[in-house]
Amino acid sequence: MTVFYERFSGAPLGRLNPLTVFAVCVIFFVGIATSFDPMFQISVVGVVLLVLVGIQRVPVLLVLALMVPFILFGMGFVTTNLLFRQDSDFAMHIAGGDNGGAALSAGLTLSLRALAIGTISILFALSVDPGAFVRALIAYLKFPARLGYALFVAMQLVPDLLAEAAQMRMARAMRAGRPVRRIPGPREMAALAVPLLAFAVRRAGRSAIAMEARGFGATPARTMVGVPGFSWADPAFLIAGSGVLVVLRLV
Repeated sequence: MTVFYERFSGAPLGRLNPLTVFAVCVIFFVGIATSFDPMFQISVVGVVLLVLVGIQRVPVLLVLALMVPFILFGMGFVTTNLLFRQDSDFAMHIAGGDNGGAALSAGLTLSLRALAIGTISILFALSVDPGAFVRALIAYLKFPARLGYALFVAMQLVPDLLAEAAQMRMARAMRAGRPVRRIPGPREMAALAVPLLAFAVRRAGRSAIAMEARGFGATPARTMVGVPGFSWADPAFLIAGSGVLVVLRLV
């Protein structure tokens, strides 16, 4: 997701403080979780898609591709309710009824909720710089610095881990005299598990030694650079997002 964010970092939502976007997303999450109205879930999906495509300038095809896991997850709710109705009393109850057509209604309601949560998650991932979000958490919300720096290390480790995996796959393909497969098979993934785990452990150990050598945590006072600030657009976006949610609930 960091790669996707960098592609849209210059979009309007990318200039907001990450905590503002996070607060609006949390408000929408609460609204979705407390509503059992399918039309409200559809409205939320439509509004978020309009923001993604119209304001954040995200291509429609990319949005649809990112929503595939959530669509499959939602289809699972529908099929589970239709095929295993007797085992889904809780799902039908929270969807608002167990009379005629209740199985399909419950499945659709839960699937729409999954889609709504998915679109908001995509909006957050494409609008917020992960590093700036962690720095804002530490600076404004007193998030523990040790956990914050652990997140920084993890964010740096993921791309290095992917690059190391690509090198290992290339070396194995050259040794076997075949081209590198586009998608690794189960046997290849199992063979890469232990070397990648060893690489991750070595990298984590070096990071821990580097922080220890630089006196990380030796003094309570901490100087931070690159902390995102707030502007007039942040309260405006917060008020606008809350107002849209209230209107959608009342319509």
